Amino acid sequence: MSRILLIEASARKTRSLSRNLAERFAAAWLSHAPSDEIIRRDVGLNPPPAITEQWIAAVFKPEEARDASDKQVLTLSDELIGELIPADILVIATPMYNYGMPAALKAWFDQVIRINKTFSFDLARGDNPIEPMQSGKTLVMLTAAGEGGLLDSIASHKNHLHPHIIEASRLLGVEQHETVAIEFQEFGDQRFDHSQAQATAAIEPLVERLMEQTTCSSR
Repeated sequence: MSRILLIEASARKTRSLSRNLAERFAAAWLSHAPSDEIIRRDVGLNPPPAITEQWIAAVFKPEEARDASDKQVLTLSDELIGELIPADILVIATPMYNYGMPAALKAWFDQVIRINKTFSFDLARGDNPIEPMQSGKTLVMLTAAGEGGLLDSIASHKNHLHPHIIEASRLLGVEQHETVAIEFQEFGDQRFDHSQAQATAAIEPLVERLMEQTTCSSR
């Protein structure tokens, strides 16, 4: 049985390409494994708050030294981490905003990347003191962008969405990643139609491949 955490980050409730991909992914997965658990967290419509000085101070206090105020400010962070840790697969459905991730998605990452919860820090490790405390997770990025050629062409230098998500997710225990992307939305021409059709068609094979990997790893 696989546990999936699905994060949706579009500010749009309707007409969202990334939300459409998320729906297709969830439906395809549950059609094969109806008893599997998919936890959904909509940060696009319910953005987590930005971290504050009080949040940072509470995080770096030993747990036994935290007072009621510290525990209160970390309540949402604890809840989000509680959703993340049991997940085998992290699915992030997000648009690209201004060549990077939406502020709401960045806020989610800031809430869950937390010392002594999702990563450890030890100066004895030399120049690489940070290590994730989880491992073996798979990241699936379902993305949509207004421009095109951002993944594998000369325009890829503009793409700060996928590299940022991949690097940040490493601290959450992600060891492999998959990408399904729609591009050329703002052009609305045949390139967009082709990209959308290609992405939609990629969902089912991706689900089947991930399920096969999950089955093999549990043998």
